Amino acid sequence: MSDKKAIQFFAKQQRIYPKRAWGKYRKIKWLVMIITLGIYYLTPWIRWDRGMDAPNQAVLIDIPHSRAYFFFIEIWPQEVYYLTGILILAAVALFFVTSLFGRVWCGYTCPQTVWTDLFVWVERIFQGDRNARMRLDKQPYSMNKLWRKSATHLTWLLISLCTGGAWVFYFNDAPTLVDNIIHGQVPSAVLGWVIALTFSTYLMAGFAREQVCMYMCPYSRFQSAMFDKDSLIISYDEMRGEPRGKHKSGDSWDGRGHCIDCTACVQVCPTGIDIRNGLQMECIACGMCVDACNGIMDKLDLPRGLVRYDTTRNQGRRKQGKSESFRLLRPRTFYYAGILSIVAGIMLYSLLTRLPLELHVLHDRNPLFVKLSDGSIRNGYDIKILNKTHKQTSYSLSISGIDYQHISIQGAGQKDLNNIHVFADSVGHIRAFVTATNQTQARHPITFTLTSQETGIEDHNQSIFVSPSQ
Repeated sequence: MSDKKAIQFFAKQQRIYPKRAWGKYRKIKWLVMIITLGIYYLTPWIRWDRGMDAPNQAVLIDIPHSRAYFFFIEIWPQEVYYLTGILILAAVALFFVTSLFGRVWCGYTCPQTVWTDLFVWVERIFQGDRNARMRLDKQPYSMNKLWRKSATHLTWLLISLCTGGAWVFYFNDAPTLVDNIIHGQVPSAVLGWVIALTFSTYLMAGFAREQVCMYMCPYSRFQSAMFDKDSLIISYDEMRGEPRGKHKSGDSWDGRGHCIDCTACVQVCPTGIDIRNGLQMECIACGMCVDACNGIMDKLDLPRGLVRYDTTRNQGRRKQGKSESFRLLRPRTFYYAGILSIVAGIMLYSLLTRLPLELHVLHDRNPLFVKLSDGSIRNGYDIKILNKTHKQTSYSLSISGIDYQHISIQGAGQKDLNNIHVFADSVGHIRAFVTATNQTQARHPITFTLTSQETGIEDHNQSIFVSPSQ
């Protein structure tokens, strides 16, 4: 066997130890973290009165009953287009914000960023800041290292458990589920989701971290398609910073740049990049490098902004000696704003005109018609009545567009066309049979009309009456 060392084709992934930064953008990140985590953990506990026969949880995805509740909005399975609209709005809003302010979503509100920030904060509490964590990892295991590492991971697991537990509250009534947990009556499906989400949060925020942004998230790959010369991005002022070099107190700044090559911007970066090399795919625009560099500039009595949020257009204007400007209104922003307005307008109109009842009619396929002994023709229909209110409602059913001889219905306890009962928040199913003389058209259009006896609200559905060919 050869004693030669194996050839290494790939470098080992270097662990990143983000250093603590403090400044305007770090404060903003803390504020956003508190708000977003507060919304996530507390929303399932908000109550919303919908009446006696409806859940009172403000935000609830009720899978067993095929309903989704969001405060005053109730979505049924056939209204999945609302979900489509929400996804379109979210995507276009992301594109719109990115075109203006770069990857602020990644840097401030992305769940991966928020939970990673929280986990790094916990790590810093038990293991110290960047240099202390690096030294601790290089040390052999001792009681000091063991308790610090154990406390860190146990706290991570507790946060992950709370994260997974909060998620299942969105699919179950929160107080009821907590009571079941206390009494050891957790459904196996709920327990499985809690375990899976606990493990995934622990893995993603505790270990994967920046690798999720760099290798798993597709957003960094296509973000450049949403940037233009007026998009705010993290930038290094090369004209002011170069040539860089070490600086001692009392040295002159003549013939040199303001960057003292302290690498503070690199040490605080959660993805470990050097922003002085230009905008990179791994940059999440969190602003930590801006805070770190501004802190160094303050110590050197130099102007802030060597690293800052800037636009490509402004960088070019400074090189030409022109004044800076930020164009908020431009074709790209108009396009995105227009799409947002159209989609939001359609959804709002749909919600405002949404009826508390729906009528669905399906003509029989086999047989299409039945010829009776007296020569008349009978057609059969499957009718579904959706009662979207939270109380039992009576309806009347009528038909227009044809001179019929007789209409009859069949269903559980349903015999009267003018008194069809449907339970609260449910679907009523009946069979209707329409008898008429032979029509001149083989497929004669007719209209079914459903009317609520309590409110007078109507819904219509088009169908056909099929006759033998003449």
